[in-house]
Amino acid sequence: MSIPGAHERIDAAVSAWPGIEARPHRFGGTEYRLGAREVGHLHGDHLLDIPFPKPVRDELVAAGLAQPHHILPESGWISFHLRREEDVERAVALLQRSYEIARERQARRDGDSNPNA
Repeated sequence: MSIPGAHERIDAAVSAWPGIEARPHRFGGTEYRLGAREVGHLHGDHLLDIPFPKPVRDELVAAGLAQPHHILPESGWISFHLRREEDVERAVALLQRSYEIARERQARRDGDSNPNA
């Protein structure tokens, strides 16, 4: 099952965030990156995969907000299936959480490499 038009709506929201690059994902769909870090990737109108630190992934799965990744269930990755209209907003919120983590890590890394910081 999928949500017609979900990919376009999610893509429009995520692509508007500062620093995000959208490009084809190697296994199909669209990948979102902030610099060298993947924020997540979307497979059509039906499946979203996102990398998280393992504690965040565990929290999301325990809260029922996502499932362990469909291929790598023991990793920090989650899978989120788009089944209802409201899942589009939930997908954007999950991607935003990954984006915020990526921005925090990028800021720490940039601060560490800047001797004037």
